[in-house]
Amino acid sequence: MKRSPLLVIFITVFIDLVGFGIVIPVLPFYAEGTKFGATPSQVGLLFASYSVMQLIFSPVLGRLSDKHGRRPILLISLLGTSLGFLILGFATTLTLLFIGRIIDGISGGNISTAQAYIADVTTKENRAKGMGLIGAAFGLGFVFGPAIGGVLSRWGINVPFLFAGGLAFANAILLYFALPETVTKDHPARVSAASGRGWQQLIMSLRNPRLGFVMTIYFLSVVAFSIMTATFSLFMMFRLGYDAFHNGWVFAFVGIISAAIQGGMIGRLVKKFGESFLVIVGLVLFAASLVVIPLVTPATGLLAILTIGAVTAIGQALSAPSLSSLASKSASAGDQGGVLGAMQSVASLARAVGPSLAAILIYSAVAHRGFNGQYQKMSDASIAHTFWAAAAIQFVAFLIALYFARAYGKQYSAGELAESA
Repeated sequence: MKRSPLLVIFITVFIDLVGFGIVIPVLPFYAEGTKFGATPSQVGLLFASYSVMQLIFSPVLGRLSDKHGRRPILLISLLGTSLGFLILGFATTLTLLFIGRIIDGISGGNISTAQAYIADVTTKENRAKGMGLIGAAFGLGFVFGPAIGGVLSRWGINVPFLFAGGLAFANAILLYFALPETVTKDHPARVSAASGRGWQQLIMSLRNPRLGFVMTIYFLSVVAFSIMTATFSLFMMFRLGYDAFHNGWVFAFVGIISAAIQGGMIGRLVKKFGESFLVIVGLVLFAASLVVIPLVTPATGLLAILTIGAVTAIGQALSAPSLSSLASKSASAGDQGGVLGAMQSVASLARAVGPSLAAILIYSAVAHRGFNGQYQKMSDASIAHTFWAAAAIQFVAFLIALYFARAYGKQYSAGELAESA
């Protein structure tokens, strides 16, 4: 594998996720302040606007990268991310906040292009290891992003956005000088796009049952993960009495474990066990962790939470890059960008569905009093039902993964991939 280009891709995704993480703890306070006066519903729409734009534009950017090359699409998207954050930081009206989030969401669809670049420069045997770099960047981004946002907000509530904008611009400069293009004139992606049947071929490839199963498993897994992340902080607040500082350290612990596995171990594990097996194991571990979370009590406390968090991190670290690798192997070389873009759209949709389901499950038990962190009580029953619903969704994904492994696992191990389909 070409290490230098992969390092640039890693940095690109990491900075994207740092920017995404910076927004999480800061945007509610920023938008609802006296300058903008946003309602809780409007703040929710601000978050949703990013995911919706990412949902729409991930396959678009992926497909454009097939036609015009990975490098220009990544460069333009980084400049768009920088612009989106600068608009947020200098905004004077609520409308400008929405514009900034929409631009950032459109640009945030570049994850699919980054994955397609990895598919270009890795062999099928090393594909999961390359995709693991994306997962490691995700994990580290979620570790550092919220922490950076919280620290920088002490110098001004808009400072984190300005910092993220400057970081994205610096990343664009690095990419311009350090990242070579992989889509040459005779590259299968460009040949496919030039034929004028790019979208038609993409739709045909998505009808491939293998891709359909992989995307269904991925969607259900991300929905379950999103329910967990939307509820976990509330659980630790009400059940264990943890504040934002303690929650941040727990999430940092989970992120570090996930990043270590996806960045350093996944390639060797795939070579030994195969993607399908790792998906199954990862889904089982994650489902089990969701089942036992509601059983944690103040008496078991931190040790139990860290143990469960470690199991959750391992489960996600095994399944997520393996699913991305399976999707890549199920697509032809000419459809890498489009198919991996569709995978990111599936993830974006799941990240919108998951928190919505969590809100429905806990709404009757929690009365929100504002963004100052003050809540009325949450019942133990609502805690259990929320996590167990996520576990049930994850278990369904596990059952589908079992069927997928039985039906198609031998094709992957025998090398009967998309090119021969």
